[in-house]
Amino acid sequence: MWAVLEPLMPVPTGRSRPWADHRLAVEGVAWKYHTGASWRDVPERFGKWNSIYKRFNRWAEDGTWEKLLAEVQKQADEAGKTDWVVSIDSTIARVHQHGATLARDTGGSVESQESVVRAA
Repeated sequence: MWAVLEPLMPVPTGRSRPWADHRLAVEGVAWKYHTGASWRDVPERFGKWNSIYKRFNRWAEDGTWEKLLAEVQKQADEAGKTDWVVSIDSTIARVHQHGATLARDTGGSVESQESVVRAA
């Protein structure tokens, strides 16, 4: 997987200091979201948590994550490993708190009985 991601990763520009290994940063981000831990709890083996957090934010702002996702999806689709069926469960649809007390037009006092079948 890293062979796919590595060429898409950003490179340092200008006279800035070279970044630590991108692979460790990506692993640190994956660990953080896999565990649900806070950024400060990212293990030191991935690098400093603050550096990983800053890199995550930078990549979110410059579109790196979207580019990586698009490429991985494209390659999976070309290999026939993607199922694009989407299932949405809408068993609960809540109204926004400000919409719950709005007046609703329910048809007024007129009732339609045309669909009622009367027994003879």
